[in-house]
Amino acid sequence: MSKKNAFYAQSGGVTAVINASACGVIETARKHRNKISNVYAGRHGIIGALTEDMIDTNRETAATIAALRHTPGGAFGSARYKLKGLEENRAQYERLIDVFRAHDIAYFFYNGGNDSMDTAHKVSQISKRMGYPVSCLGIPKTVDNDLPITDTCPGFGSVAKYVAVSTREAALDVLSMAKTSTKVFILEVMGRHAGWIAAAGGLAGSKPADAPHIILFPEIPFNKTAFLKRVKACVEKYDYCVIVVSEGASYKDGKFLAEAGTRDAFGHAQLGGVAPVVANMVREALGYKYHYAVADYLQRSARHIASAVDVKQAYAVGKAAVEFALAGKTAVMPVIKRVSDKPYRWKIAEAPLSRIANKEKMVPRRYISKDGFGITEAARRYLAPLIKGEDYPPFINGLPKYVTLKGLPVKKRLNDKFVV
Repeated sequence: MSKKNAFYAQSGGVTAVINASACGVIETARKHRNKISNVYAGRHGIIGALTEDMIDTNRETAATIAALRHTPGGAFGSARYKLKGLEENRAQYERLIDVFRAHDIAYFFYNGGNDSMDTAHKVSQISKRMGYPVSCLGIPKTVDNDLPITDTCPGFGSVAKYVAVSTREAALDVLSMAKTSTKVFILEVMGRHAGWIAAAGGLAGSKPADAPHIILFPEIPFNKTAFLKRVKACVEKYDYCVIVVSEGASYKDGKFLAEAGTRDAFGHAQLGGVAPVVANMVREALGYKYHYAVADYLQRSARHIASAVDVKQAYAVGKAAVEFALAGKTAVMPVIKRVSDKPYRWKIAEAPLSRIANKEKMVPRRYISKDGFGITEAARRYLAPLIKGEDYPPFINGLPKYVTLKGLPVKKRLNDKFVV
């Protein structure tokens, strides 16, 4: 078999450990130079392939690639850009294959979430139809932890750790001033349809008096009366109330508490911030002094407090994707399989992209307390191992040292201009 090239792209919202997966892909490919000549990375994700704007990773040093393991963000640039169905958008898929053919690319590694797995699956199909078969491997990545089959998604363990730590620290701050000042603190976290990140906030405390006292999940329809009653009871009993709310908290009819009325690039409802909405409910009904915080990008970029387990798993799925491709596999995704809880042990397996694409894994009801405001012991058993261990980046003069790539381009071979 002659040597071929590989194409790697990052997709959607980035994480604290997506670059660890990139590191796993590139370092593993470099160990198999007899089969993979080079890894080209899409500049700004899949757009880099469509516009033939690719980064030559062979021109990055081994030390630079290794440093990706502890660098947050998307080192090659990511994009929220969804390729639609094969028939309605065939030209874009054909364009991908034309670029792959021009650059002798036989392996496609797509590092993303639900929509990205759908794209990788479709590319594997169109490549066969066009007579240029490409091994297409999905690499799981999403802080939302909502990909099916895999026990967890790289990126989630670190955001879960950040949210649990932040909830515990903020709670101590609020409690210390509760007698004369703030009574209610609200932390808004990511999670449009699946409340995994909000659930992770529950790890901050283990006793009834511990924060968070209330978690608002997308999976549980919001009941304003029950919520306000719970807030009042907590303040009267504990002097304060800490709330973790998922951005996707919604009413029984499915309307988000914070729906802004606009749509993002994927057609998803744009959310306008649920924390101030909840805070105003508390102020108007109960009159308590409150503060709120929106974790936003801070939760997914906090590499300084990443979970060691998460970093290892992110690297492992990148490494496995290359190994699967070299073994002749296509249209599959490396998944994490839990072997045991105590001690926590896991291994890498595989799943077909057809079973993952466009599917979401919600927090199961057995992980949510009967009253809908907390997590169960089953949830703790699942979540606790995922935030374990520290994997600090190197620090210089008090700040983490992260890597910046040269980002040198691959020479274009197609004499045209493709507009996305």
